[in-house]
Amino acid sequence: MNRFSRYIIQVLLWLGIWSLLWFSIGNQMQFLRDNGPAFVFQILLLFLFIYMAVPQLLFKKKYLLFFIASISAILLGAYFASEMGPKPPMDKPPLNNFERNPRVLPSRFFIQLLILTISSVIAVLLETFIDAQQKEKSIAIAKAELIDSELKFLKMQINPHFLFNALNNIYALSVTNSNKTQESISTLSEMLRYVIYDCEQPKVPLRKELDYITNYIELFKLKSSNPFDISFTQTIQNDHALVAPMLFVPYIENAFKHSGIEKGKDNYVHISLVQEGHTIEFTVENSIPTTAISTDAQGGIGLPNVQKRLEILYPEKHQLTITKTRSFTVYLKLEIE
Repeated sequence: MNRFSRYIIQVLLWLGIWSLLWFSIGNQMQFLRDNGPAFVFQILLLFLFIYMAVPQLLFKKKYLLFFIASISAILLGAYFASEMGPKPPMDKPPLNNFERNPRVLPSRFFIQLLILTISSVIAVLLETFIDAQQKEKSIAIAKAELIDSELKFLKMQINPHFLFNALNNIYALSVTNSNKTQESISTLSEMLRYVIYDCEQPKVPLRKELDYITNYIELFKLKSSNPFDISFTQTIQNDHALVAPMLFVPYIENAFKHSGIEKGKDNYVHISLVQEGHTIEFTVENSIPTTAISTDAQGGIGLPNVQKRLEILYPEKHQLTITKTRSFTVYLKLEIE
């Protein structure tokens, strides 16, 4: 809410208070003539108080100074407002030049004091509420921008890693003069199209994510004429269910990387994805070779980064379990919209 809107709200507040007095008075025009200047003075005083004392003292936690300033402003404001109205009549003529009858000023003063006190309390509460709402909104916007930046950063880490892996595979095929090179380039182009265009969206249809995984597996299989023990089972109720892009791929990449599947026929990677209703259950299991595998220094994006994406995208709507026995298993359960 901008400053002008807040001015309007405060003016409406004062109009509401004075309207109550207006309709409770019999001679309304006389009331307006008598109290109009005081009304304008009180509005100006309140604006000065709200937009100087409140932000400079109250919002900066200078509570004692704010209390002193509030009491002083209300007392002085009530006094000057009471002096702006018509002078109350004398009960009797003065007895001499030095003796006057007591004025009825205290009665008018206390009325102005009551009006100023009530309206000031309401105005301060209103201003505090508006300020709190604006701060909450600013924090929410900042958090959203931070989350968006973090997600983009994580996706930027995912995409180059995929490209490096794919190009390495195609390079290996081209070195051996394999006739599978053309097929691998075609598969890679489909994957690139998904990564470059579709992954720009916050959510993608599940079918596109599954097609990407299938292409990833097929591209890997082209590396050798020997069969690999790779399985990918899908049980899908709704192909159009929306998921975050590239959510499962890092776990699959990690499985291929550490399974030793290229080193022996007993090594394997088994993938399963079941979608039913608003739930997705994803499982990837890979063998653990008896001898340690030397991996490249680049590595992947790291499972902690993937877990961070899950916490941002599916807070309290995911269950991730990683177990290591004779094999390495990742189980991920998602609640989707």
